[in-house]
Amino acid sequence: MQTSYEFIHEHKWEIVITFIIGAFIIFLISFAVGLDDIIDVLSHSNLQIICLALILELFLILAWTLRWSLILDVVDHSPGFKDLFLMMFTSLFGNNITPGAAGGEPLRAYLVSKFENIPFDLAFVSASADRVFEFFPFLLVSLFAIYLIFTWNISTVSAVALSILILVTMTFFGILIYVGINKDIAQKIIIRIARSVYPFFSRISKKEVTFAYVKEKLTYYIERFTTGFLTVLQDHKIFALGLGISFGMWGIDVVRMYLCFVAVGSYPPFVPMVIIYSIALLVTILPTLPGALGLREGVMVGLFLVVGVPADVVLAASLIDRVVSYLMPTAVGALTTVYYGNLLKKKDSSST
Repeated sequence: MQTSYEFIHEHKWEIVITFIIGAFIIFLISFAVGLDDIIDVLSHSNLQIICLALILELFLILAWTLRWSLILDVVDHSPGFKDLFLMMFTSLFGNNITPGAAGGEPLRAYLVSKFENIPFDLAFVSASADRVFEFFPFLLVSLFAIYLIFTWNISTVSAVALSILILVTMTFFGILIYVGINKDIAQKIIIRIARSVYPFFSRISKKEVTFAYVKEKLTYYIERFTTGFLTVLQDHKIFALGLGISFGMWGIDVVRMYLCFVAVGSYPPFVPMVIIYSIALLVTILPTLPGALGLREGVMVGLFLVVGVPADVVLAASLIDRVVSYLMPTAVGALTTVYYGNLLKKKDSSST
């Protein structure tokens, strides 16, 4: 099995290129808005408020770790909180360097299985169920957003396009949850996919593996996954706690973004800001550039103009938020990824 560390090393240039593309998109948006204006806004930003936003981001990651810990206790056992906290940063690093934030959950599941003797399928259940809890507050806000954007002074085409984007994303999450708790449907979908790609992988693989063997393994892991996933969702205490933590995390996230505006001396209307920020977060889910670099900024600039917030202020606040919620976790996560990579090498060398 190729580890995430090997994947990052093998695809390092593709990752670097996508970051360069994202940075270039942000530069183009900044150039169109006015670099001098943005720099002027940033030069007058309040460092104390930025530090407060950074503290809120750390609280958010702590809450995220707590939610994951509670879920792990249901499916198997929860390791020490400090270890999970470090693994969470590694997971955030994986999410932030992969399109659509798709790399973090397999990475932390892999780490937990390697260092805490939790079966990988159950570890992946915990990571997947953890992400599912984010669906509920986001669903509530998104449904309200669909209503609100039709009251704004934007074209009907733009309002319909945004509404379709929200509905498609919500439907996608709903299907994932449904598949996660329905063993029969999950088996049909995954085995059908496996059957279609098996001929290709059987030709390039050095090992002779029959499809019957692959199907048997997939059936076993799917059953384990759906059972564990359903166990988490049916545990009423954990479900209530997870839901409460998720709404708390969403609140912290929104307040942190608002503080980024306050840091540059702007006080946008709070409810529209919540809606616009939620819509912008949809872009980060799409399988585009890592972290949707540049794309999120473009959406925020366009929508905040509707509620009277200047583009240079929006971009300055967004750049501060990027430093707080993207660059900081990515930098710390890179360090924890190297740390766990070295531990894995020592572990593998000692076992041989």
